[in-house]
Amino acid sequence: MTGNKEVITAGDFKRMVSGAYSEFLLEYENINQLAGAGRLPGTHVLRTMGAAVMPLRDVKDDGIGGLARRVASGALFGARGSAGVVLAQMFRGLGKGLSGKYSATSSEFGKAFQYGILYSQRVIPEQPERPIIKLAKAVAKGAYHAVRANKPISEILEAAIAAGETALPTVGSEDAGACIMFTFLKGCLKGLDGNFVSPAVSLSLGLESPQSGMPDPRNDIVRPYCVRFAVINAKPDCKAMEQQLKEYSNFVLVQPQERGVSVHLHTDHPGKVIEQAVGWGPLKDIHVTNMSESHVLGAHGALMPVALMAVAENKVQAREWQDMGIHVLVSGSEDAGPSVAELVSAAHSDLADAYIMLAWSRDFWLAFRQAKRLLGGRVELVLCADKQQQAEAVRLFDPKKSVADNVRAMTRAVTVE
Repeated sequence: MTGNKEVITAGDFKRMVSGAYSEFLLEYENINQLAGAGRLPGTHVLRTMGAAVMPLRDVKDDGIGGLARRVASGALFGARGSAGVVLAQMFRGLGKGLSGKYSATSSEFGKAFQYGILYSQRVIPEQPERPIIKLAKAVAKGAYHAVRANKPISEILEAAIAAGETALPTVGSEDAGACIMFTFLKGCLKGLDGNFVSPAVSLSLGLESPQSGMPDPRNDIVRPYCVRFAVINAKPDCKAMEQQLKEYSNFVLVQPQERGVSVHLHTDHPGKVIEQAVGWGPLKDIHVTNMSESHVLGAHGALMPVALMAVAENKVQAREWQDMGIHVLVSGSEDAGPSVAELVSAAHSDLADAYIMLAWSRDFWLAFRQAKRLLGGRVELVLCADKQQQAEAVRLFDPKKSVADNVRAMTRAVTVE
């Protein structure tokens, strides 16, 4: 074992994430041409990375553990498509491994990196031999030996890349998942060395205008905190309050109640929201929930016991789903989502005590499963292979039956090979 004394700081981690995003900006169109991870996997993973890097704009001095958690929350909540969910799990493992640390040794960071590989493997356990899983195992093995030897983090990443390249002939170089893994590793290495130029974003200088046709990361900002509180105010102006809070939120509901108003919103800056609200009157019953972590979805005056939720790719399909009896619609398509954030936020709408989420494309499945992991038992899934299967499942829905009975009946109508 060497006497390596390298310390990885929050700034180092920030550069690594920025480098990975930069590398995906350069490669996402090439990844879109490859098979193995659904439709447009490059776009999905790039938009997931956009959600991960956007929280870094507001970070100044922070420990590596806190920074890793911010990035993980953004990636998990903003994940799109199968490729995006797998990559988000990589960040989740990194965040777990670096939790509570202000800085990390090479060995500590290397072990956290191995956590990331492990979490990305676990997200698709029913298909352990998919190419990205085979490559992840090889990469993890290469990183393990470098970590054991107490190598610098740059050498750990180089060893991981080399191990993956050795395993590539058995995986397939034309697989999108394999390309995503290499792009991520090489981007992290370039970021650590400071050897990258992002054509769309510079985290040190602020956002620039994206190139034409390139996804704008500002469209993928996530608001992972659900904030609820009451304001004691004799003469509340609900519309004015909502308008002020929209600056920090993508969902705001201000309703009158006895002696004041109740506020429910989704934001990425809960502190700023509370600071804004203290000027309106005394606050009480303040609750802040990080929706990007597993949590109990509480019912607050729900209007119905069970609601159906599905994805609509345009207005015509939205009207069709509504006519069939679907209550909650999330915008998205096989090319553009939906994100985990959109699914979770829709379930926080207080419409129903429980939700049945229906997916009509395999590209949605991992995002739906991630939403289920975050929301727990009040959400159940019916995963369909196409729109015809979903229509048949909806036809069998009976609002008088329990969620469990409905899911059993609807699932029997869905045959997925």
